[in-house]
Amino acid sequence: MTQYNRWSHPHDIDKRYTKRVAYFSMEFAIHQALKTYSGGLGFLAGSHMRSGFDLRQNMIGIGMLWKYGYYDQERNEDQTMRVLFQKKYYNYLEYSGITVRVDINNHPVMVKAMVLKPEVFGTVPMYFLTTEVPENDHLAQTITQRLYDPEPMARIAQSIVLGIGGAKVVDALGGADIYHMNEGHALPLAFHLYNKFGNVEQVRQHMVFTTHTPEKAGNEEHDIHLLDRMGFFNSIPLEEARDITGMHALMFNHTLAALRLSKVSNGVSQLHGEVARSMWYDNEGVCEIKSITNAQNVPYWMDKTMQDALEKDDNKELARRKMEMKKQLFKLVANQTGKLFRSDVLTIVWARRFAAYKRADLLLRDMDRFFRLVNNPDFPVQVIWAGKPYPFDQGAVQTFNKLVRVSYKRDNVAVLTGYELELSRELKQGSDIWLNTPRRPREASGTSGMTAAMNGSVNFSVQDGWIPEFSKHGQNSFIIPIADVTLPDHVQDDADYENMMRILEQEIVPTYYNNPDRWLEIMKQSMHDVIPAFDADRMAHEYYEKMYNY
Repeated sequence: MTQYNRWSHPHDIDKRYTKRVAYFSMEFAIHQALKTYSGGLGFLAGSHMRSGFDLRQNMIGIGMLWKYGYYDQERNEDQTMRVLFQKKYYNYLEYSGITVRVDINNHPVMVKAMVLKPEVFGTVPMYFLTTEVPENDHLAQTITQRLYDPEPMARIAQSIVLGIGGAKVVDALGGADIYHMNEGHALPLAFHLYNKFGNVEQVRQHMVFTTHTPEKAGNEEHDIHLLDRMGFFNSIPLEEARDITGMHALMFNHTLAALRLSKVSNGVSQLHGEVARSMWYDNEGVCEIKSITNAQNVPYWMDKTMQDALEKDDNKELARRKMEMKKQLFKLVANQTGKLFRSDVLTIVWARRFAAYKRADLLLRDMDRFFRLVNNPDFPVQVIWAGKPYPFDQGAVQTFNKLVRVSYKRDNVAVLTGYELELSRELKQGSDIWLNTPRRPREASGTSGMTAAMNGSVNFSVQDGWIPEFSKHGQNSFIIPIADVTLPDHVQDDADYENMMRILEQEIVPTYYNNPDRWLEIMKQSMHDVIPAFDADRMAHEYYEKMYNY
């Protein structure tokens, strides 16, 4: 038995952060060795847990122990993508001594809480929930197998385990003052709190909510009768659940319910806050939606040698270390693809979750022009793509495989598999340009560019998410002008493509090769400007200031 069978921290709590906060997230990216994440939502939550520890905040994390993780991204014989679901084992997680019961579809399901101690990876205490216990039947044991299971009833069951199971674990630890839902996946916890406190106003006093996306796919809806049968409302009669959430139609919107049951909520960039308010404020009974821009944990993400050289204003050391990091990345490229990239060549990386709106293949809109760009003998360019499509999204998988096929037999174009924390770090450290091409305004924040900037990779991006708060074109980044979002998607794509290629051909490539001193200044300015504004310590402090102590 560990000390973590009760609410406990290995240090004194900073007096600014004394409220007990339980932070619920379906995914956390903590360390390469812990496969409990798919993409940006997890990266953000992981940095929050690290900064919470660094700032000595009175916070714990509640997540899910995914037996198969998200998935392992492997290759078929022809180098195209293969999905592998492989069991994971974590000897460094310990049993907390806490097992709770939830009811799913009129069946009892036991939920065991495994603890990740702070000293293991430098986070606040974290509790990962699993249904893989002998008391459960086979079906119940499968609930915590796959992150974002494609089966709707499995997804609902996962929400019940995270929300109600997680809330009962918090009760066993001694309770929390604030329950923070990172996205709406843990929404059943609201109904646990309703049963606990007896009225909606008390639920609102204890619950806050972060919404992450204006994409419809990110705002879950389910048949309210199915949710009722599954036990989503925690034994609250359906009509009462309708009354307290204001959901009187057939489809139950998780985000809207969370906004009605929280005391305050937030979008994850200034722009996203505006978009979220325009999306939701027309609905009756929603709480205030603030803006707290996402950020990333600097000690985890930023190369220390680069950081020291920047602080000493040592241009020679910055350039030397950047070249060294490029060579490290290119070893990975050679290992995966058999291609030998050159460290003296401008290297562009597009790497993130493969969602359609992120437009991974925008560079290929005119193939002849793309090949002219990468085959220019005087100003050569190397391009690397990486990222994980949702394994059951055939369109996204096909886009990934299209890029693989384009890369065949081309010396300076590569597609890498296994986009997880470590590959993400290597790509950010080894790239010169970090390309970001979402359709505006559909990127809520997008934090990969922050950690790229910390490591001397210059952002080249659409003006979306966090970028408008950071970017100064030609000074710390390169920015694709805003397209008319009222136009059809293909027209916006054409406009963004033309602007992207013009800036690449006329500004980025010539500056890199003809004016290396200017390039270094842009890189340095980018590194200066990203900290402290986009350091997760700022973000973790703001959550206490604007949400928890509100």
